[in-house]
Amino acid sequence: MSHRIEDIGQLPASYRRNQLLLSGVSHADARQPGKSPSFSVNWIVGNTDLEVINATTGKKNCGSPSRLCKHMFFARWAKLHGKLSTRTPSHGDMPSMYSEAKLVAQTYQAVKQQLFKAFQKAGLGTWVKKPPEQDQFLLTG
Repeated sequence: MSHRIEDIGQLPASYRRNQLLLSGVSHADARQPGKSPSFSVNWIVGNTDLEVINATTGKKNCGSPSRLCKHMFFARWAKLHGKLSTRTPSHGDMPSMYSEAKLVAQTYQAVKQQLFKAFQKAGLGTWVKKPPEQDQFLLTG
């Protein structure tokens, strides 16, 4: 069974709607994690380095975190936030916790709610949330 997310509504200019075709996601037996590979690979356009990640731990084989982990994204976002804050004093204080940074991103939160509603409307059920503790970390070295 395939589902199309057709009606997500009007998105802000900085967002775009990709064509989503979700096959079998509404069936519990469709996903067979035991047959998944034990690694994943990511790369960045313009960079020749591949990053191989242990699918169980989410870390590189040497044990260091992936460039795609939440902490790395938060660090990059904080760097950009710092640059914007020097140019726009009313930009606001830097949130100290990852979960706080996501909550103050009002456009992101609004679009996320639109997506959740579109999933429900398409008969795909309710978005399964991860434990909130996963996003409650400080930006440290």
